[in-house]
Amino acid sequence: MKYERSGRCFLLLLVLFLLIEGLFPIFNVSEVDAKSGDTIVLKIGNWEEYIDQGDWDEDEVIELESETITSENGVISDFQDWYYYTYGKRVEVEYSTFGTNEDLYSKIILGETYDLVCPSEYMFSKLLKEDRLQPLSESFFDTSDEYNYYINGVSPYIEHIFNINGIDEKLWSAYAAGYMWGTIGIVYNPEAVSEEDASSWSILADSKYNKRVTIKDSVRESYFPALAILYKDLLLSEEFINSEDYAESLAGLLNDTSVQTIEKAEDLLKKIKENVYSFEVDSGKADMVTGKIVANLQWSGDAVYTMEQAEEDEYYLNYAVPKECTNLWLDGWVMLKSGINGDIEKQKAAEAFINFISRPDNVIRNMYYIGYTSVISGGDSPLIYEYANYKFGAEGDGGTVEYPLGYFFSGDDEDEDFVIKTTEDQAKRLLFAQYPPKDVIDRSAVMGYFPDDVNAQLNQMWINVRCFNFNQVSNLVWLRALFVLCFILILIIIWVNRYRIFRKPIKPGYYRVD
Repeated sequence: MKYERSGRCFLLLLVLFLLIEGLFPIFNVSEVDAKSGDTIVLKIGNWEEYIDQGDWDEDEVIELESETITSENGVISDFQDWYYYTYGKRVEVEYSTFGTNEDLYSKIILGETYDLVCPSEYMFSKLLKEDRLQPLSESFFDTSDEYNYYINGVSPYIEHIFNINGIDEKLWSAYAAGYMWGTIGIVYNPEAVSEEDASSWSILADSKYNKRVTIKDSVRESYFPALAILYKDLLLSEEFINSEDYAESLAGLLNDTSVQTIEKAEDLLKKIKENVYSFEVDSGKADMVTGKIVANLQWSGDAVYTMEQAEEDEYYLNYAVPKECTNLWLDGWVMLKSGINGDIEKQKAAEAFINFISRPDNVIRNMYYIGYTSVISGGDSPLIYEYANYKFGAEGDGGTVEYPLGYFFSGDDEDEDFVIKTTEDQAKRLLFAQYPPKDVIDRSAVMGYFPDDVNAQLNQMWINVRCFNFNQVSNLVWLRALFVLCFILILIIIWVNRYRIFRKPIKPGYYRVD
């Protein structure tokens, strides 16, 4: 009986073992990996609110001559569907956002994994310098591929910018694809600020507008106009403007980080600090709309948003690009080596995403949703120019002006096929901000990458500017503060003594007689 039970146990264990062995392949790690490998997971990092999310209202329809555009599910969802139908593979986008280039960089160096990110131009160079970027594949530049919407549609002007900028003999164009671009300038209330005053960076230090202007709480966006003010006379001189190497000299001046220049900029920014209402990151838009301030240093895309919001309340604002110069900024897509990690299928999906959002209809969806200007002009597709005309064009000859944009759409500013007939008002406001004219472009410069030692100097300068400076407090203010402090001390002494008089404990054996 004992052996019979043992035999039964043995048989039972054998059956269980065989069952487990038979079922185990279902849970085999390699097969799970293979199953998950059927779907490409693409990790994308982008700025906040910087891509079309869909859910447009029923009346949000852009009716162009060639096509009607709307958005239901958003670009990311549509990309996942498009990739499957185009290439026969599933792709799942894990999408996250960041607030600043520095936030993104911190995440990267702390080990967060991205396949594709969208930093600004100087961060391209920093990541290139540190050998963190995966170069774009040769197939990405194949103009015969109908799905290569980027290389077939990027603006000739923007393509040139990417072809002449880089670091360590590595050009941006080999590693980065543009997304949005623009200028920086001054959003202003024309009823309170003259166009002449708004057309100079000196407005930031002008006591006429004391506590009625704002500047960005960013060392790069504040250092640039400070240099423009310091070099104002030179920048506006005919000799400098008409020099053969004007563009190179302009870029050199506005990227000057010598010790002497940083010291001068610090002194100037401290004066600007005393004059401005605030250093701000995002509140300037609301402060302009509510009338709290009358002028605000702003990126062109945010300038468009600000003017549109104010216009809803029948409050009209303008945008000026100072006559001294402007900063040409660019955001674009780059692949990270740490994410792609040699995975050909993942790189193909990342490059396909860049191409999908560069398709003219998706370009329009993104521009409509976020208010910024795409680097894509459309190539053979007329959609993007039609959209510019849809937004800014004016019918009739009375009170209209011609606004040439050939430099952006075809590479020739005299191209008559790309001249928008618009109102004089638009030529100073929304159209001017979204598509700056050639003369503004000519006085623009890209602010480049600074080495770590220079960044350390600039960051220290910025700390000196932003932190409270006791030396700037007047003697009268110190006397008032001392008087208030003494008054408070007297009140505390009176209160303590009162507490001791009326709350004094009674000794044992004694009775208080009232």
